[in-house]
Amino acid sequence: MHELAVCQSLIAQVEQTMQAHQPCKVESILVKIGPLSGVEADLLLNAFSIAKMGTLAENATLQIEQQDIRVHCAVCDQNYQVKINNLSCPECGNWRTQLISGNEMLLQSIELNQE
Repeated sequence: MHELAVCQSLIAQVEQTMQAHQPCKVESILVKIGPLSGVEADLLLNAFSIAKMGTLAENATLQIEQQDIRVHCAVCDQNYQVKINNLSCPECGNWRTQLISGNEMLLQSIELNQE
């Protein structure tokens, strides 16, 4: 389960960000995950409950926002939302599209509680 390693890296990034905001506690963490990222949201939530133990995020909740898959079509010169199993242009059918979102996992925000 690589989601545990992903959570450990996520928490390390949160702790590094928090160094400028001491003393405070992490209330929640929001991440955006694309369907092509290779990260399963349910597994990430389970791994987070293990990875946060003994860290500054121990009492935090993890919120996950699913991202859409978007491609750019060079023929139409437009961006389109597509399905996971069909990355071709929905307008002209061009299969030579460029992926512009849907494969990322981004730390979107950290909610802190100052004490």
